Amino acid sequence: MRYSNKLILLTLSTIALILVVESHRTIPSEEEKEEMEKLLNYLNKPAGKSFQTEHGYILDCIDIQKQLAFDHPLLKNHSIKLKPTIIPKWTKDNNTSHKSNSLPFRQDGISCPVGTVIVKRIILEDLIQAQRLKSLGFNYPRQISSKDDKKIDLTGHHFATISYKDYHYGAKGNINVWNPNVSPDQFSLAAMTVSGDEGFQSISAGWIVYPGLYHNNQSRLFTYWTADGNNKTHCYNTLCPGFVHVSTKYAIGMLVQPVSIYDGQQYQLEVSIYQQDHVTGDWWFVLNNEPIGYWPKSLFKPQGLADGASAVFWGGEVYSSVKEKSPSMGSGHFPQEGYKKAAYVNGLKIITDITKEISSPLASALKTVADSPNCYNVKKILGVGEYWSRAILFGGPGGCTF
Repeated sequence: MRYSNKLILLTLSTIALILVVESHRTIPSEEEKEEMEKLLNYLNKPAGKSFQTEHGYILDCIDIQKQLAFDHPLLKNHSIKLKPTIIPKWTKDNNTSHKSNSLPFRQDGISCPVGTVIVKRIILEDLIQAQRLKSLGFNYPRQISSKDDKKIDLTGHHFATISYKDYHYGAKGNINVWNPNVSPDQFSLAAMTVSGDEGFQSISAGWIVYPGLYHNNQSRLFTYWTADGNNKTHCYNTLCPGFVHVSTKYAIGMLVQPVSIYDGQQYQLEVSIYQQDHVTGDWWFVLNNEPIGYWPKSLFKPQGLADGASAVFWGGEVYSSVKEKSPSMGSGHFPQEGYKKAAYVNGLKIITDITKEISSPLASALKTVADSPNCYNVKKILGVGEYWSRAILFGGPGGCTF
């Protein structure tokens, strides 16, 4: 099928899905169901092997050359990279004595053959809730002013973050993992975001709890990217072309286990997003030393992420409607309670130039933002050692109405 025909199909099906989302009281017609089924068949590429997980979702082993990414018109003649050409030193650190990592859930017996990648199968609920996330404002730039210096409407969204706003080629952070208490029409997440073009081009990765999509209060690995301020190009996880998946171990959207225990064992995701070199300019997503995949340079514009980034954010975000009590963020406890009780992001690092020189951001360049400090707050930590010299504690119990 030619790309133009696929695009038409996507457009028609998405319209049908929006109708379903906005009319919860009605059952989709047979025609709408047929369009949805066509869209699912398009998004889910033929699998060489499939696995039903004990948590209810299906993992498919897809031919790496035939994955959804390459349906993007800018990637027609793209030569796939199986791993980064340059790996920053932080991804080679084998000293794990300071922490225990969380890993996306893996079930015994799940293994994809050489030449394939592992992806979570997309179902109808994924598409409906992706549209729902869009309507909730999930696709707006994080903590970024619009180009005319007017704040974008983020009603219902609340943040507790730290930012570094200077030119760089990537960043890293160890994101503490929790399962906050969240209602079906809310979400709570912790992530790292690199951005350019005043936030109109951005890439995010971390964990999210969104019961409306996953039907439980368990953390899932997520990514999000946009190349134009979410006008036409924006994608949650792998629900649209663009991100090139290379991992045979971990699929985006998988359950993240184990999670941290209050005043007990702590777990985290080591997230790094970086541009590998001047030649390719691809943005790689590496999780706990495992390259998950990359966003090709061709997806972005020169004034945005095609040649470096201008800001990075670490921390938490929640959403709830103005009529509903807000959900908890992080562990559900304020930063003042300290380590093992409040959520953290530590080991904050940036790549200052294309030669991949790693450094800790200047303390004076790190700015905290908590838009609702009575419900959620953030505390900058300037301690000692590689992991706590630059860090934050963040979060809060929520339960607020705005």
